[in-house]
Amino acid sequence: MEFRYLGNSGLKISEITYGNWLTHGSQVENEIATKCVHAALDAGITSFDTADVYANTKAESVLGEALKGQRRESLEIFTKVYWPTGPRGHNDCGLSRKHIMESINGSLSRLQTDYVDLYQAHRYDNETPLEETMQAFADVVRSGKALYIGVSEWTAEQIRAAHGMATDLGIQLISSQPQYNMLWRVIEPEVVPTCQELGISQIVWSPIAQGVLTGKYKPGQPLPEGSRATDESGGAKAVAGLLEDETLEAVAKLEPIAQDLNLTMAQLAIAWVLANDNVAAALVGASRPEQITSNAEAAGVKLDADVLTKIDDALAGVVKSDPKLTVSPETRPC
Repeated sequence: MEFRYLGNSGLKISEITYGNWLTHGSQVENEIATKCVHAALDAGITSFDTADVYANTKAESVLGEALKGQRRESLEIFTKVYWPTGPRGHNDCGLSRKHIMESINGSLSRLQTDYVDLYQAHRYDNETPLEETMQAFADVVRSGKALYIGVSEWTAEQIRAAHGMATDLGIQLISSQPQYNMLWRVIEPEVVPTCQELGISQIVWSPIAQGVLTGKYKPGQPLPEGSRATDESGGAKAVAGLLEDETLEAVAKLEPIAQDLNLTMAQLAIAWVLANDNVAAALVGASRPEQITSNAEAAGVKLDADVLTKIDDALAGVVKSDPKLTVSPETRPC
């Protein structure tokens, strides 16, 4: 495993970070989830990302139980706040002071820890003044319940405004967590340059495009049994937009590139996002321990410029790169 600094801070995280969206507390039984976490630890992964909304708080509980007994100082634990939790009451979502203060306490209890290394705004809250949100985050940091602050799926303009307020408040906003992969590059035109200027790193989710970049989905063929695309509880919706034949035909052109490098398709996809200097970590989930073991082997893989060009050529015409595709709900989802 290799480690990278997170933003302009002294915090190092594992460049392969374990994420438990769509798995713990829902798709995967707790026993298997624990085995996946232990496989991640065995692979040298020290950074673990979750959110209170995942499986309506259950994912945090599963992760906290799976990490029990580990030396806390040797881990970096991240969670998030914004989406509805609990019974979806009128204050059970968003980035109000009330919801942030109540949510951090709930997350710490479920994760069985006194603090998280990184507390992230899971989306931008268009109904709460940014000043209120950042003041609440500052108080969370000063109370010792979080060490650093981050955001997820914010635009460059929103990140710049929040970073300025964080600086004035004396706290460190050091990370952005966007979707980013070979097919979805919407952060490249605006978010990445802004974050490079401000000293903010990307922790990217969906580096293998919900499994599409593994090559398991074939154009004109039935969906593989047991795959995320067949999971009506949430996985199918997440992957649906990536299953057009044109996209799958382009992805198939990546297979010989991976073979020439003696990499799996997933390892190639993870190595690709890590080739971006502004990316500190790729978030990788797993429904089986062997998946995380294999994907962790992408750590330290360097892709030459000619390989990156071949990838661009293979995917020409199916890549999304419009920064306007980064959006948060206009109104709170509760």
